[in-house]
Amino acid sequence: MPSPTRILWIAILASFVSFLDGTIVNVALPAIDRELGGGLATQQWVVDGYLITLGALMLLAGSVSDAIGRALVLRIGLVGFGVASIAIALAPDPLILVIARLVQGAAGAFLVPSSLALITSTFSGPAQAKAIGTWTSFTTGAMVIGPLIGGLLVDLASWRFAFLINVVPIAATLWMLRGTRDPQRLPDARIDVPGAVLCTLGLGGIVYALIEQPRLGWAHPAIVGTAIGGALVFALFLVRQRTARAPLLPLDLFRVRNFWVGNVATTFVYAGLSLNGFVLAIYLQQGAGLSATLAGLASLPVTILMILLSSRVGALAGRWGARAFMAVGPVMMAIGSAMLLLVGPAFDYWWQVLPGMIVFGLGLTITVSPLTSTILGAIEPARSGIASAVNNAISRVAGLIAVAMIGPLIGGSLDLDGFHLACLVVSGLLAAGGVISWLGIRDSARAKA
Repeated sequence: MPSPTRILWIAILASFVSFLDGTIVNVALPAIDRELGGGLATQQWVVDGYLITLGALMLLAGSVSDAIGRALVLRIGLVGFGVASIAIALAPDPLILVIARLVQGAAGAFLVPSSLALITSTFSGPAQAKAIGTWTSFTTGAMVIGPLIGGLLVDLASWRFAFLINVVPIAATLWMLRGTRDPQRLPDARIDVPGAVLCTLGLGGIVYALIEQPRLGWAHPAIVGTAIGGALVFALFLVRQRTARAPLLPLDLFRVRNFWVGNVATTFVYAGLSLNGFVLAIYLQQGAGLSATLAGLASLPVTILMILLSSRVGALAGRWGARAFMAVGPVMMAIGSAMLLLVGPAFDYWWQVLPGMIVFGLGLTITVSPLTSTILGAIEPARSGIASAVNNAISRVAGLIAVAMIGPLIGGSLDLDGFHLACLVVSGLLAAGGVISWLGIRDSARAKA
């Protein structure tokens, strides 16, 4: 069996590709639009096609992880993700690109829950909090550094290379997985395939209506039909979760206070985080006229802060309790997003964007590790796979709904007024996450002591 340190690095690398790909695409969107066409709707589908299957199937992946083993699920996800990445790089038109992104999201769903479950079954107590903090610093750093890597590849080569880069960490992780065995499986675990289908179709219908509404209008039968149909199918999914023998979304988990409060906070925080990354990457290129590389560099301060401080913040939260961190962090992010209202027609990165990025980065660093540790620490290790899957699915679904709603919100074009409006929405979402955490999270007696 690999050492705990090796297990941690396996978890980091396996999740790294999923988080990296989730944001590396943002700065590539204008280049994709220039080459393949399709406008804002195609750009939204490139992002949300990945998030639909990632969010919907992550619940299934959590159940599969607990049933057949985390290491095996990681191998399946890594191979599928690599194949889909190659297909995206070779896509000749928007339709093939979006289909490949759907497949990539499905493979990515098998990476994050299994990675976190490996950590929670290998580490315990303060060591677990520190390990999750280290995992957070690298994986969230991947989310933030993605735009920089994507920008360099778009400007120096092609947007297609932004997806081929996944092959390197995938190969490294598969090599490190040699000899890894799976601890703490649930012998009676079952897999709810019908629930996965209902969840995917329900989310897909809702997101399709939100993305295509600016082009077709709310009165169009396709919009009305998919919106209502998607909502009804997703309602059926929730009903099934109450009666299924092996639900994808075990509703009894939400009886644990820190778990359900943490996931409500996750919904607001990650909706704001995803929307911020989407609009910032596009506006800095199409509105402010920056190159893809410079647009990616705009988020570099956030990356540096995450890498330097996340592990330390995770350790402090494990010692002092997470409530204060989960409250202060999102509020700081909200302030950082509001500071982007300084962006004006005469663009100046150093005075209009950098200060907000620094405040935003500090808030993100304070938030993510304590949030993850609190949610996973509230559930017993044997169910860590599904607990991680639920939290990650909620964060991805929150992000895809937020990105899908940007079209109706700004009217189909991301000009300066639309950018300012999006910043205000992001700020409000993040502030709500902080307030919810302060009111609802309870620190353990040990942390209080």
